[in-house]
Amino acid sequence: MAAAPATSTYGPSAPPANMFDTFPGYEGTVAGGGGGYLPPPMPAPMPVPERAPSSPDWHIPSISEDQAREAFSTYVSSKCCYGSAPVREGVITSMESFNTYRYRLETFLESRSTEWSQEPYAGQAVDAGVQPAPGPWLIAAQTPAFFQEHKQTIKVPYTSSVKKPCWVCNGSGYRHSDDRCTHCNGRGRENCSSCSGNGFCQCDTCRGKRQLLVFINLTVKWSTEKDDFIAQDSSGLRVENLGKVSGKELYKDAQYMVYPLRGFPDVAVAQASERLVGDHQVKYAQTSRILQQRQTIELIPITKVNYMWKGKSYVYYVFGNEFKVNADDYPDTCCCSVM
Repeated sequence: MAAAPATSTYGPSAPPANMFDTFPGYEGTVAGGGGGYLPPPMPAPMPVPERAPSSPDWHIPSISEDQAREAFSTYVSSKCCYGSAPVREGVITSMESFNTYRYRLETFLESRSTEWSQEPYAGQAVDAGVQPAPGPWLIAAQTPAFFQEHKQTIKVPYTSSVKKPCWVCNGSGYRHSDDRCTHCNGRGRENCSSCSGNGFCQCDTCRGKRQLLVFINLTVKWSTEKDDFIAQDSSGLRVENLGKVSGKELYKDAQYMVYPLRGFPDVAVAQASERLVGDHQVKYAQTSRILQQRQTIELIPITKVNYMWKGKSYVYYVFGNEFKVNADDYPDTCCCSVM
């Protein structure tokens, strides 16, 4: 173990604000907390479509009674407290199909933020001042496939410099141990496992190198912001159930910036498209760069099944491509517990 340093202070937990050089475009960068998301270059104007989207097939898919019974049986068998008698004995009296549209807008974004970072100095290149640092949005980054989440950290060129001494250990390479013990048979302390009782251990920040290389790190984050709108229907099924299923895709449009829908049969869907496209522009274009947008419309099939059992009427719903079932008023349930 090398000789212990003369100083007994830990030093500040972060570098003083005036310790770092200022680089144009990075004035708001701070240590540890980042500089916040950096505004991107001005976005291109929103494109205007040459023509309205063609009308797709609005056919409502229907299911048979056998399919409805099979879906109902699968649902009931998955419930430990549900008896199977209504499935076996129930008589279907009517089945109704409903149109339910789900509009979805996805915006794929690139966001950039910066923060000062450091690492022990062991002879790495020092390039601060060699030439101006490139702006945060001029640094090349490898964009992933559209709509895939990813994050990349890049050391900003021409921002690296050596700071002496390390502000944590004051250039000694060591930090004081303070593992005092009140149960040491009167010795007043017990040996620290890190420093073997010498009272000092290697500085974790500079790893004993006594100097730090400080530089700006750029964090590039790709993310997808998504909003859904489900048109109201008169089936009686709660909207939250539809978030668990997929539907028949009727329309899909993906480009740099999508244009709000025009001429859709359901006016509420067209209005939702207009609103959400505008909202995404306002919410995200100021702090992130929009790389791609995608809007889709799905028709989610809902079949309302009315049936009789023991002289009373009941209802269950079969919905989505997965034939999910909802039966809030199932008539043959019991309470059970796991011992």
